[in-house]
Amino acid sequence: MRLLVVVIGWILLALGVAILCHDLVKWILSGVFEVIDVGLFWFLVHPDSLKLAEPAIARHIHPFLWHPVMSSILLAPAFLIFGVPGVMLLYLTRRHARPSHGDLFRG
Repeated sequence: MRLLVVVIGWILLALGVAILCHDLVKWILSGVFEVIDVGLFWFLVHPDSLKLAEPAIARHIHPFLWHPVMSSILLAPAFLIFGVPGVMLLYLTRRHARPSHGDLFRG
């Protein structure tokens, strides 16, 4: 289970870093800093599912979940939405250093 969480964490972190690199290269080439938001990223990856998500969530779960919650997430920078959870998953699944025998007897 830990391995699966670590792999998901690395995938999310790599995706966040790749999107940030794309934004930085675009900034260097054009001179205008524009970040890709989650909504645009989702549209570029799979536009049909984005079109179906709003009616599915609003009708089958609750309208409140789409308009204040999901619309705010869709406007957030994509590198943060992917990178921050990736870092958090990797931080939570890190291995702790075991104390050596000498550390146990020190006061």
